[in-house]
Amino acid sequence: MKYTQLGRTGLKVSRLVLGTMNFGPQTDEADSHAIMDAALDAGINFFDTANVYGWGENKGRTESIIGSWFAKGGDRRDKVVLATKVYGNMGADGEAWPNHDKLSAVNIRRAVDASLKRLGTDRIDVYQFHHIDRDTPFDEIWQAVDVLIQQGKILYVGSSNFPGYKIAQANETAARRGGTIGLVSEQCLYNLAERRAEMEVIPAARDYGLGVIPWSPLHGGLLGGVLKKQAEGGRRASGRAAETLADPTARAQIQAYEDLLDKHGIEPGEAALAWLLTRPGVTGPIVGPRTAEQLASALRAVELELSEEMLTSLDEIFPGPGPSPEAFAW
Repeated sequence: MKYTQLGRTGLKVSRLVLGTMNFGPQTDEADSHAIMDAALDAGINFFDTANVYGWGENKGRTESIIGSWFAKGGDRRDKVVLATKVYGNMGADGEAWPNHDKLSAVNIRRAVDASLKRLGTDRIDVYQFHHIDRDTPFDEIWQAVDVLIQQGKILYVGSSNFPGYKIAQANETAARRGGTIGLVSEQCLYNLAERRAEMEVIPAARDYGLGVIPWSPLHGGLLGGVLKKQAEGGRRASGRAAETLADPTARAQIQAYEDLLDKHGIEPGEAALAWLLTRPGVTGPIVGPRTAEQLASALRAVELELSEEMLTSLDEIFPGPGPSPEAFAW
């Protein structure tokens, strides 16, 4: 496994991030434990989750599965850089009692304690805001964070799904207040087929020293060889991938992508991950394997070196927006 610093921090993390969203809803506890063991054995030390994972009446289930894995011992907790998130409504019925969601100081304190209990640990290494809270000022958010850092309950803070201006606003407020280093990472939707983050989010993250952690690196399976799998009678596209394939132009784009990689004998999903690892500012993409085989494929991507010719060809199929602000200003 290869490692890098998380943004401007001294924290060293693996270039693949183990996403755990499937643990509980799609992968049972025993298989989830096996995947985490395999990831750790392969050198992946950065695990990502969220308090709402498990979904519906099972919100929090994913954190509990990770907690039961930590409880097995063997230095599991000490070897893992643990990231979870706060923001979502934790009510099983979808109705949040006032102050039981978002980023008020009251909810942040409550949510941290609840996550720590489910995870069976005394600290969260990277505590991430799952979304912007339009109603809570950053002065209040950072005040809550300062207390939690002083208590040793969290060590670093990251964001997720933030626009560039909110990254700037958050870190400028932190700098003005002093006492905290501000956001150190941004987890955003970013992949070959969805490159809008290059317009504002990634430039802001790089300027403020945040590590970029792309989620959905295969764009809901779209970049994982979906057309070939369908032709062979495999799993059909759903969600974001199915919506994209309904557009004939986009479908032709994906066909060109698969044809290019087939010509070079490269697995599409591995190429999509390897491409992200070449992008400036990217710490590592989140991979969310449902099976040990999917984890093995992701691990191969770390060692895959894409030639300059291949990178150029991928840019031709999936052109990015171009440099900011020229991409939208001129």
